Amino acid sequence: MQVASKPETTNIDRSPSETITLDVSGMKCAGCVKAVERQLTQQTGVISALVNLATEVATVQCQTGAIDPNTLAEKLTNNGFPTQPRLDTSEIDATKKQTERHNQEIKQQIRRIAIAAFLIILSGVGHLGHFIGLEIPILSNIWFHAALATLALLLPGREIIIDGVRSLWRNAPNMNTLVGLGAMTAYIASVVALLFPELGWECFFDEPVMILGFILLGKTLEQQARYRAASTLQSLIALQPATAHLIPPPNGENNFESVDIPASRVKVGEYLQVLPGEKIPVDGEICNGKTTIDESMLTGESIPVTKECGAKVTAGTINNSGAIVIQATHTGSETTLAQIVKLVETAQTRKAPIQNLADTVAGYFTYGVMTIASVTFLFWYFAGTNIWPNVLQMTDHEGMMMAHSTSTSPLLLSLKLTIAVLVIACPCALGLATPTAILVGSGVGAERGLLIKGGDVLEKVHELDTIVFDKTGTLTTGHPTVTDIVGDNPQWLLQIAATVESGASHPLAKAILQKAQQENISLLTATDFHTEAGLGISAVIDGKPALVGNLEWLKSHEIIVNAENIPTLNGK
Repeated sequence: MQVASKPETTNIDRSPSETITLDVSGMKCAGCVKAVERQLTQQTGVISALVNLATEVATVQCQTGAIDPNTLAEKLTNNGFPTQPRLDTSEIDATKKQTERHNQEIKQQIRRIAIAAFLIILSGVGHLGHFIGLEIPILSNIWFHAALATLALLLPGREIIIDGVRSLWRNAPNMNTLVGLGAMTAYIASVVALLFPELGWECFFDEPVMILGFILLGKTLEQQARYRAASTLQSLIALQPATAHLIPPPNGENNFESVDIPASRVKVGEYLQVLPGEKIPVDGEICNGKTTIDESMLTGESIPVTKECGAKVTAGTINNSGAIVIQATHTGSETTLAQIVKLVETAQTRKAPIQNLADTVAGYFTYGVMTIASVTFLFWYFAGTNIWPNVLQMTDHEGMMMAHSTSTSPLLLSLKLTIAVLVIACPCALGLATPTAILVGSGVGAERGLLIKGGDVLEKVHELDTIVFDKTGTLTTGHPTVTDIVGDNPQWLLQIAATVESGASHPLAKAILQKAQQENISLLTATDFHTEAGLGISAVIDGKPALVGNLEWLKSHEIIVNAENIPTLNGK
């Protein structure tokens, strides 16, 4: 029995209900996740809300027709989390758009970190010259470092500081609040020390530059790791072709004038042509032609399935051999492939019990850090320097960043320790660890044909002691191999079969060719290859026809099959 995680809920009648999906950006840590969930569940008509930091998706369950998705999106946007409702479109198209947005965000992060890195290098060169005895006047000038710190706050740090202040004003402080407070405190203290040297304070303009530089580096690496984890879903999305060949209703003729349109624009009832080697663009039914379809992405079965008029085909499967015409039966978000993508995305959003605990803790984490930072300041300012007076002399050093050479004051020491607490404490790991693990696990599982319902299921996997497979036939590796060759001259038979199958791309043909290669059997010269979908293949070798196929097809060509060999083959 599976135990589902308990999302944020309100006491609302649960029937009937509908699900709204929102793409939410601007979340920095698990504290933001908690804030978004709280804002959503406070809306009248909302039953529950689940927010995933790694995928930046919010799934809202609400009473049918009780609330407009645009209203939820507008509320979150006004509270600092730019949000767009996911419209009634293909789940695949929505995920593609989200990927494009992620790529744009990465480019912006890279630009910001490039600026920060440049400022860090300029700031660090002054220190390096000081240590190696190479003095560069401008790089050692205190006003130069003040200018660098100002640029760091106004350029790459501007967004962090503004977001942190807004979050604090909305009573939902996040990681940016901690970083912004730390950087601004260091900057203001340094400006005071610079303008009022008689105070004897130390200037540390390098701290805001270093803080912002390394925070931006961490955020960029974090985003890239998050997107790499989510990229496993792209392998499923890539199964659907981007375009489809739209044709008029067939009238018995085989000459079609097709028009290429986006696969997402296909409507139910329209007719599409699918050529050999192409992927099926939508779920449909064959109304003209005969072929073999590779359905391994759906069933795991490596042997192509023969399809004729009236047979169902699924989006993402591969048309192997013949040109066919299909009539669309399910399109957009209703296709089997889109449902699989939606199932995987839902699994990635569904929280494990341990993640609920982490999000709850992280929701109050920032308040805790700010409280600890305040206690740190008060302790060291009023008591610490009196209990351990030597600490003031230990921090007394004379260098290029000194506005005035004297012992460190209790106020300055308390500020520096407070800044350290604010900057070092970061709730990102707490909020990202579990959802990223679920993201990777469910994504890799989907790549390998395993659809996992959610994080709560993954959390219980270690308790499994028995796995039962409900499957017709046998479990295989998914790659056919030749096990036996029945006949009076096995080597000659394998040579003929491999020569004929060299003109095919069927998995059985590959198995026969691989066996011939293992036996070091050379192929003969063959011409006039002809394949009949689901039946067999023929060719001409040394002027004589040769056929390789199933029993009924061989009999239809008046090929005499030794009846004694049939039971032997059926037993394999």
